[in-house]
Amino acid sequence: MSHALKQVFNKDKTFRPKRKFEPGTQRFELHKKAQASLNAGLDLKVAVQLPPGEEQNDWVAVHVVDFFNRINLIYGTISDYCTEQSCPVMSGGPRYEYRWQDEHKYRKPTALSAPQYMNLLMDWIEVQINNEDIFPTNVGTPFPRNFLPVVKKILSRLFRVFVHVYIHHFDRITQMGSEAHVNTCYKHFYYFVKEFNLIDTKELEPLKEMTAQMCH
Repeated sequence: MSHALKQVFNKDKTFRPKRKFEPGTQRFELHKKAQASLNAGLDLKVAVQLPPGEEQNDWVAVHVVDFFNRINLIYGTISDYCTEQSCPVMSGGPRYEYRWQDEHKYRKPTALSAPQYMNLLMDWIEVQINNEDIFPTNVGTPFPRNFLPVVKKILSRLFRVFVHVYIHHFDRITQMGSEAHVNTCYKHFYYFVKEFNLIDTKELEPLKEMTAQMCH
């Protein structure tokens, strides 16, 4: 982890408290397994594959929480530079604008500034992953029927954070020396969603050229 990211991490300027897995649970063991394969320097394409004998939904759940924590941290590092003034629209360059919609205040897709969008997004994801009816923590509790649709929505919205950060704030990431860390996190995320077909190809379009260079 780069010095800049460590500083942010230590100040706990993560956008939100990290969601952790309880030691002793099956999820915790799976989380350790996923981390171990990463730490062993395993090729990311291989590291994302479902370990033999494991349930796919468990594996996916562990990764969704991990990606949420990590992407949160990445956005936290540039959040001081992502303001109402600098980013009045949540976008990925001139061609892509993302509008926010939820079941509460914004029932129609609404144009928001990037920081407003990010806040709503992280709050919304946090509610989903802490909801036992969607992300059960007890082994043996079955996942609900809507688990994968919710996961796909979470991941496609998290992808938009990468789009915004890469297109609008990458100079800042580079200045902080965090480029390699962010690129690794992106590659891990990309290989994972491709492995389990969790994001529509159309959604991946904004970073298509960069992805082609980075993820052979």
